[in-house]
Amino acid sequence: MRPLAGVTAVTLAVNTPGPVAAARMRELGAEVTKVEPPAGDPLELVSRSWYQELRAGQTIVRLDLKTKGGRAELGGLLEGADVLLTSHRPAALERLGLAWVGLHARHPRLVQVAIVGHGAPDQHVAGHDLTYLAARGLLAPPELPRTLIADLGGAERAVSAVLGLLLARERGEEAGYFEVALAEAADSFAAPLRHGLTAPGGVLGGGLPVYGLYRAREGWIALGALEPHFQEGLRNGLELAELTREGLEQAFAARVAEEWEAWARTRDLPLEAVRGG
Repeated sequence: MRPLAGVTAVTLAVNTPGPVAAARMRELGAEVTKVEPPAGDPLELVSRSWYQELRAGQTIVRLDLKTKGGRAELGGLLEGADVLLTSHRPAALERLGLAWVGLHARHPRLVQVAIVGHGAPDQHVAGHDLTYLAARGLLAPPELPRTLIADLGGAERAVSAVLGLLLARERGEEAGYFEVALAEAADSFAAPLRHGLTAPGGVLGGGLPVYGLYRAREGWIALGALEPHFQEGLRNGLELAELTREGLEQAFAARVAEEWEAWARTRDLPLEAVRGG
């Protein structure tokens, strides 16, 4: 499925959320031109392999947007574009001559999605994925999270916003502007915790023995036997009268994690060995 075939997008967004969103638009069929600063995207310095993966199929242009010539070249790219993706704070966009009012006047068919840290009126407040998660109870110090939840969730929200703006334009509405706040993406991921589902002792927070982590003879396994037919299959397969935490702990200690994973495959049970990544 390539719903964005024929759509031309220009992205100024570097680091993580913007490049992930741009790569997703490319997967959906858009022709993407990525404008990087003269020094390049900082992501390339810290994770070259991921940078290369995300930029695949895109045209890369390096421009100094602080110069008149750089801004003129960008204006040429925007002339035939449908989408502009940014990750600057609003004040920075204004300094670059890319505030929405003026941009829309020059390019009336262009839609813009702006990835920001916090929602209005706090777009100027500094933040990163780690701080958004910290503020919402999604960290367990001293361990750092193993993925970038707010950044990746915000990237998907940005793509959804692009699709919505383009659909509205095709239905005859004026080309529009939409801000995607990474902090609000973190809010959505915190909802299961906020409503008690994954809180300690909650249904998915340790309250059910059939949904949790168990130590195997070597390694750990993740068990997610929530539905009755999975529980019946687990009980029969382990020959247990009932599924208690103590009983499952004893049973799973008999084999290594990978063996349990293979065992579960033959019984269509939701069980996986925990891998280090």
